[in-house]
Amino acid sequence: MKHFNPSKILVAGAIAAALSSAVMVAPAFADADKEKCYGVAKAGENDCKAGAGTSCQGTSTVDYQGNAWSFVPTGTCEEIETPVGTGSLEEITAEMAEKMKMDMKK
Repeated sequence: MKHFNPSKILVAGAIAAALSSAVMVAPAFADADKEKCYGVAKAGENDCKAGAGTSCQGTSTVDYQGNAWSFVPTGTCEEIETPVGTGSLEEITAEMAEKMKMDMKK
């Protein structure tokens, strides 16, 4: 009689989960005429990255969150104007956001 080994089942499950999430994300990177643009998504509408502890797509919690990005047509990101500033090709830090606010007041 074989012994039941729960650790093998857990490892197999973890591998299956990792592979399935990789497959779900892959199509988002297939479009070469798009680029990541930070700070332009409405809350819950980002394509990915919304800070530590988030799972990715749709996890931004506020409009125009600086550490959440959406795909936009290549070359348009920094031209997108929002109520808090323009889009950025890099994550928008708190310091950058404050500078953007100051620049908008000029």
